[in-house]
Amino acid sequence: QLQASGGGLVQAGGSLRLFCTASGRTFSTYVMGWFRQAPGKEREFVVAINWSGGITYYDDSVKGRFTISRDNAKNTVYLQMNSLKAEDTAVYYCAATQPLSDSSHYLRSASHFQHWGQGTLVTVSS
Repeated sequence: QLQASGGGLVQAGGSLRLFCTASGRTFSTYVMGWFRQAPGKEREFVVAINWSGGITYYDDSVKGRFTISRDNAKNTVYLQMNSLKAEDTAVYYCAATQPLSDSSHYLRSASHFQHWGQGTLVTVSS
């Protein structure tokens, strides 16, 4: 199970840090990702991180502003979000997969993630 937290209301230009904690003993074998869904829009890829944390993929819309990291000893993945914009407003979901491929193209698809958290709402006021 995945538990996402850390969302809230922030002004444009501000920062938030999201957390996703997993239960179980196999966390370190999973690729972890963050997706988001804004009202009236489809769920979209934000970022993914491989099992060791050594490989990350970012959507262009967040590159340079968001940073993903993980601590396998704590079964937790983090999403540091800086320079937030109104268009970052969405429900953010963490997800886990043991993928068939570690390519960026493969991991951008939500259908390739088997496990999902409940989502945490991020609201950026302009």
